Amino acid sequence: MIKILHLSDIHLGSGFIHGRINPATGLNTRLEDFVATLGQCIDRAIAEPVDLVLFGGDAFPDATPPPVVQEAFASQFRRLADAQIPTVLLVGNHDQHSQGQGGASLCIYRTLGVPGFMVGDRLHTYCIQTSHGPVQVMTLPWLTRSTLLTRPETEGLSLGEVNQLLIERLRVALEGEIRQLDPDIPTVLLAHLMADTARYGAERFLAVGKGFTIPLSLLTRPCFDYVALGHVHRHQILCEQPPVVYPGSIERVDFSEAQEDKGFMLIHLGQGQTQLEFCPLSVRSFHTVEVDVSDVADPQAALMAALKPDQIESAVVRLIYRLRTEQLDQVDTALLHQALSSAHSYTIQPELISQLARSRLPELGADSSLDPLEALKTYLASREDLQDIATDLLEAAQHLLTDASIDDKPEVASVTVSPTLATSSDSEPQGQLRLL
Repeated sequence: MIKILHLSDIHLGSGFIHGRINPATGLNTRLEDFVATLGQCIDRAIAEPVDLVLFGGDAFPDATPPPVVQEAFASQFRRLADAQIPTVLLVGNHDQHSQGQGGASLCIYRTLGVPGFMVGDRLHTYCIQTSHGPVQVMTLPWLTRSTLLTRPETEGLSLGEVNQLLIERLRVALEGEIRQLDPDIPTVLLAHLMADTARYGAERFLAVGKGFTIPLSLLTRPCFDYVALGHVHRHQILCEQPPVVYPGSIERVDFSEAQEDKGFMLIHLGQGQTQLEFCPLSVRSFHTVEVDVSDVADPQAALMAALKPDQIESAVVRLIYRLRTEQLDQVDTALLHQALSSAHSYTIQPELISQLARSRLPELGADSSLDPLEALKTYLASREDLQDIATDLLEAAQHLLTDASIDDKPEVASVTVSPTLATSSDSEPQGQLRLL
């Protein structure tokens, strides 16, 4: 049987916001994380050794990565060339130049003629000779509407009609490629796409409007012994026969992936007898600590108790805590920074609960018979922080009620406080305050 390592969605160079500069190397520590994780994949490929490596697309966050990122990627995949392991690099949506400028970041490996390296930037079938026999790899890179249709063809059509036309065009193209396959040779479909039955991961916001969803039925063809997918960051097996698999991304990009296992697939390929193994990778953990101290007598103690050292050590951490205005002086942020110092990086996000969001006083319930002025007096009596302006507020209320009576159009004045979301930044630990 032919042994294949299938990985995807490396996104080398992502997540810098969650790292810091390593003074010894001058590199962002998250870049070093991604390189180390990719190195684990290459180590396994060489140690087995595998007969073939399939990369499912999205090498970088975009098609123009910085030179240091390109070099880091090339240095790892160069190890496969040195070990004489054939490798197919598929072009994903992040590898393509935007605005139809053409080309892809991975095409340089074809231009340079790297031995054993093939770049899948079009629908094409490669017949690859391995030490355990030949294998056919059909490549299907990320497709956009402009790839299959011209503008005049879509004029006057609804979005649904356009998508249906796209699927039909792709179906015809696949049929043409399938007819050229050798039925006696094991075949893999390597594709970067969004299948209609897949569960989304962090990529759900990354390609909106730039691609289309492919029906699973288009992929589950008897001619394919394995369907190797890329694009979705969450590992999942969509079909058992033939196996249709997203290995998922190899590193966590942000907190939305905190609970996802990261890894790659090890495949033993044979016609009608394919065996699958998901190989987890050791990656940095993302941990969120959420604490509501608004009703706690000692908010500092509650916060310190929530920061458990075993969960914080070497992790990317965000601390989110909610408190009242009068509790601000009871929290020593310096102690919080000290407690979080063992984290790889961290963010502290205090959220100030609006006084208007406090629980209603029993006296002011729906059945209360108090008139508006008496209700205001009752409310002000419960608010020590408003005593200095209580008289002014009562006088203003009296004037409002008098004016309303004159106009004979009583109205209820209302105040709305809209939440202001704080933007998280992990480049350096700093507090952020937002009103709830």
